Amino acid sequence: MFLLPNIIFGLILFFGIGFFVRNINKLKRNIKLGNDVSFTGSNKQRWINMARIALGQSKMVTRPISGALHVIVYLGFIIINIEVLEIVIDGLFGTHRIFSPIGPIYGILIGTFEVLAVLVLISVILFWFRRNVIKIKRFLSDEMKGWPKSDANFIIYFEIILMILFLTMNAADVEFQAMNSGNIISGLIAPMFDGLALNLIERTAWWLHIIGILIFLNYLYYSKHLHILLAFPNTYFGSLNPKGYLKNLDSVTNEVKIMMDPDSDPYSDMNESEVIDKFGASDVFDLNKIQLLNAYTCTECGRCTSECPASQTGKKLSPRKIMMDTRDRLEEVGLNIDANKGKFVSDGKQLLGDFISEEEIWACTSCNACVEACPISINPLSIILDMRRYLVMEKSAAPAELNNMMNNIENNGAPWPYNQLDRLNWNNE
Repeated sequence: MFLLPNIIFGLILFFGIGFFVRNINKLKRNIKLGNDVSFTGSNKQRWINMARIALGQSKMVTRPISGALHVIVYLGFIIINIEVLEIVIDGLFGTHRIFSPIGPIYGILIGTFEVLAVLVLISVILFWFRRNVIKIKRFLSDEMKGWPKSDANFIIYFEIILMILFLTMNAADVEFQAMNSGNIISGLIAPMFDGLALNLIERTAWWLHIIGILIFLNYLYYSKHLHILLAFPNTYFGSLNPKGYLKNLDSVTNEVKIMMDPDSDPYSDMNESEVIDKFGASDVFDLNKIQLLNAYTCTECGRCTSECPASQTGKKLSPRKIMMDTRDRLEEVGLNIDANKGKFVSDGKQLLGDFISEEEIWACTSCNACVEACPISINPLSIILDMRRYLVMEKSAAPAELNNMMNNIENNGAPWPYNQLDRLNWNNE
């Protein structure tokens, strides 16, 4: 019977981590449905970007209030959960505060954790207030109704409960309070438990705290807070090209070069390996792995949409919705694969049309404001451009104004409807 709590703890830990690994494997499988992508630029710069943007939160603080609150929650939650290592060791081996013998350093660490826990509590309450009372405009878009709104609130409630359990666990721990070191906050709470069953309260808070962390860990896969894990690879693999850089299709470029070479035979000089089956993207299978990683990493913060000039002027486009729709379609495809024993069975649906409309795609000005605004290097524009490429090159479905311009360029060498012989007349326009 003495080992029963340790066995129960071990089983809970095993299943909690097991479900997490299963979810991560599904995540990896879904991302690998995308096409391979070649990377340019130095690895050193990629590591710098990851350290500066993901770890250093450099782009979060461009908006001081929400940025500061996010940094507090991010640092506090990560640092506080260092104590999870102690909880795991205690749970597996039946010890109690295994690290306490290190002396004053332990008190300093736990004291720091407690102060951070209070700061996290204050910050997440303010986040809840901003979302549900003040109702910040970027949280009121159509794509944020229903599950996205509930998900954001669930995470806030999770964090509030975990921080309260952490402080309660410390306050009801007689041995820890007797140390009279590190109980900066819990020492103020401890008198509230006078006359109560302290050991029962401490053990209950201890168990609920670790179980809550494991539940939170597995909930991440279904939540926008998956960016806690994915922000690091996403910023590492972010594009190092200048904003506005557009990559031409190599197959098209080579074909044009062959056609412009008077000594070349276009039929014999074309390399079969350069011929592609499809131009652009209409579904998640046509996107590359980094674009799919972007979709899973989206925090739904709405900074991209709030900076988008098309969105600001009432157009239907929301870069945040582009990423959310891509993730939703990718999840739908993943469930299809799960239901069909590892194979995707056509469901008659695709990303373009069923999730993202042509109106949204053509509303984009290609200004890169969304790319610049994203705090974790997500690129909604790349998906929009790939869908445009599909519409133009596969479906000839560009807006009339654009079709007229392209016809003029093809026939007249310029966007205007003048004959090339009348070139001098263009100067008057």
